[in-house]
Amino acid sequence: MNKPFSLATSVLAAAYAVFTSGCASTGHDDHSRHDHNHGFDSIKQLVAVVQPTAGNKCSGVVRFTEVAGVVYVYAEISGLTPNQQHAMHIHEFGDGTTPDGMKAGGHYNPEEKTHGLPGTNERHAGDLGNLQADSTGKAVYRAEFNNISMIGVKNPIVGRGVIVHAKPDDGGQPVGNAGARIGFGTIGVANPKQ
Repeated sequence: MNKPFSLATSVLAAAYAVFTSGCASTGHDDHSRHDHNHGFDSIKQLVAVVQPTAGNKCSGVVRFTEVAGVVYVYAEISGLTPNQQHAMHIHEFGDGTTPDGMKAGGHYNPEEKTHGLPGTNERHAGDLGNLQADSTGKAVYRAEFNNISMIGVKNPIVGRGVIVHAKPDDGGQPVGNAGARIGFGTIGVANPKQ
């Protein structure tokens, strides 16, 4: 009765040795390619290409970079109401499979805080504040945040959605009274060579 068990054990041990020796290969090219091109260290910037929701004209690009725990956000958005503020938030999901942007879910709020404007401690991780459109309906936005991360442990935003709203975020509860979703983009990994 011990012989079959010993034989099976020997076969398993031999198979394990072959498997682990193959996994332990020190081929520099494979290891380097994996770590350099697919590892988190190679992610230098995230980008969301904002497209208009049905019946709207809002479009543009939002870029995210991170340095020493601070995420810098830069956006250029057009198709806005001239001389008006428009709320911009990070939403839970990067799902743009409906024309109204509603599959993006609610504001990204992993810490379950109440809504607030930038500059206040009590706010959703996704509360980015407002864009200010010029007389042509274009806005340039710059801000920095320490309550989110691109891909880190603290409230990572990669894969989530950016929503531009029809109205300003007035800081009110529960989500700032910002109105309809006029633009949507999924936050993805930017090509570092572009």
